[in-house]
Amino acid sequence: MSVTTTTHLNLPGTAREALAHYQRAFGGEVHITTYGEVGMPQDAPDAGKVVFGRVTADCGFSVMAYVIPGRDEPFGGLTTRQNGMTVTDQPFFDSVSVSSLGEAEGYWSALAEGATVIEPLAASAWSAGFGMLTDRFGVTWSVDVAGNPAD
Repeated sequence: MSVTTTTHLNLPGTAREALAHYQRAFGGEVHITTYGEVGMPQDAPDAGKVVFGRVTADCGFSVMAYVIPGRDEPFGGLTTRQNGMTVTDQPFFDSVSVSSLGEAEGYWSALAEGATVIEPLAASAWSAGFGMLTDRFGVTWSVDVAGNPAD
């Protein structure tokens, strides 16, 4: 038996833009269904917004997103430094773990467009490269190179 999980982002009006951004970062295909396509009256304010959206890439990346009906204001977020460590109040992070620093740098660069960097991508005690950022859609990402930093 196997189980696959996919992060599902609940966004305040920005799902379409977020999915396009992640597709540029990871490649793959974007599939979008709007509220209007599943029965919301076409003249309703949210009819053209995303109710089911997904990016699926050959590299194994997959993420889903939808627009929270009636919400357009962005989420807040608190990031602080405590005892030399970065602490954030985000309820979850989306983690991208890859096999090489070059691959990590490519994804990092794409995700960092318009983002707030929490920890720059750099060598760490546990990885040849680790970084954390909150993208312009309010999603916090950690990017790391899997394995021993000496590998």
